[in-house]
Amino acid sequence: MGSTSSSRVLFFAFVFAMSMLLMAEARLLDLGNATRSDLLVRLKLDEESPDCWGSLIQLQSCTGELIMFFLNGETDIGKSCCRAILTISHKCWPDMIDALGFTTEETNVLEGYCDHEDDPSPPSVARTDEVGSSKSLNP
Repeated sequence: MGSTSSSRVLFFAFVFAMSMLLMAEARLLDLGNATRSDLLVRLKLDEESPDCWGSLIQLQSCTGELIMFFLNGETDIGKSCCRAILTISHKCWPDMIDALGFTTEETNVLEGYCDHEDDPSPPSVARTDEVGSSKSLNP
């Protein structure tokens, strides 16, 4: 009786092991080169794309600055944070900032602030003529 019981256990162990091997066998997924390159482009992993993923990681490290920007009205977002915001929103994934939890309005404020900080042109100066109408001048 002991040998029958141990043979059953051995048989079930063998069947279980074989079924695990068959389930664990990976099959080769054959994606054409066009599909792979399309995926690389969409994920911005090709050589021609800007450093989207690096900018996303940089943006993660700027979270504290961005929250303080909106909570306290501090207007000092660092250049690296602005560079990450502009890279992501203008060159990578335009809707990504919204997807990170910021509202559309907050995203527009961040992009506007960083666009202004990134603009190398001198600030405009308003001049009033004799009649009182103002004209914008660029020095």
